[in-house]
Amino acid sequence: MGTADPEVYRVRRGSKSIFGRTNWWTTLLAIVLSLTVLVPLYFTVVTAFKTPEELATSGWALPRSWSLDNFATAWEMTSYPRRVLTSAIITVGATVFTLLSNSMVAYALGRNMHRPWFRRLYYYFVAALFVPFPIIMLPVVKETALLHLDNEAGLILLYVVYGLAFNILMYTSFIKSIPEELEEAAAMDGASRWTIFWRIIFPLLSPMNATVGILTCLWAWNDFLLPLVILTDQSKATLPLAQYVFQGQFNTNYPVSFASYLMAIAPMFLVYVVAQRWVISGVMRGSQK
Repeated sequence: MGTADPEVYRVRRGSKSIFGRTNWWTTLLAIVLSLTVLVPLYFTVVTAFKTPEELATSGWALPRSWSLDNFATAWEMTSYPRRVLTSAIITVGATVFTLLSNSMVAYALGRNMHRPWFRRLYYYFVAALFVPFPIIMLPVVKETALLHLDNEAGLILLYVVYGLAFNILMYTSFIKSIPEELEEAAAMDGASRWTIFWRIIFPLLSPMNATVGILTCLWAWNDFLLPLVILTDQSKATLPLAQYVFQGQFNTNYPVSFASYLMAIAPMFLVYVVAQRWVISGVMRGSQK
């Protein structure tokens, strides 16, 4: 057995000391940032199980008894099953149609950026990022009412359209990194442009699909402004709208309000628990690309 080179040993030892050393400033920053999430979450959980009298006594102390009465009241006051169903329909519809349509538009633009008309169209879409929604809110409300889209279908359409600018920006940059030789080889084998996209390009977009899907899902589920100005039938209100009305009527009963917030978070938490394997897999595939 040969002896190890002392110089190599010193390099390896030095490398270990460099990469194994703890960066305490970064660790402290991570702890502080974690507290900005954990502290409000703790306050929300303990408040949801308290009575108004206990909350008036101390906001940070644990409740004397862990009762589900606040959750039962919030369930009834917000018509929770109906609101969750409405929000789920809008969220799933917006996410699915966003992935299907935005990826196709970005693919058409990304593969034709050398043509002036497509380049101008790309900049036109991206320019929409700089247009605040309140500026176009009233015309959109009027137009959706005239087209009878002041319902769940209209909301889904608006989420797909308003997410187009940011999603094109992400999709296009990723599509440019995909070698065109893959498409040329498929075309030589007789594959159509439609087949090339769905069989080759769309599976390779898994990292971006995961990102766009999660962002769209969170946006559609938590959004308050669009449902407020678009939906005219209050019986079809989403969960955030139901919580707004609930707060307006019972603005002093914070324990019930916080219980309703936890109930609104629960579906998205379950979605993350179920979908995290595909999200992590997509990110890993993107890093290996």
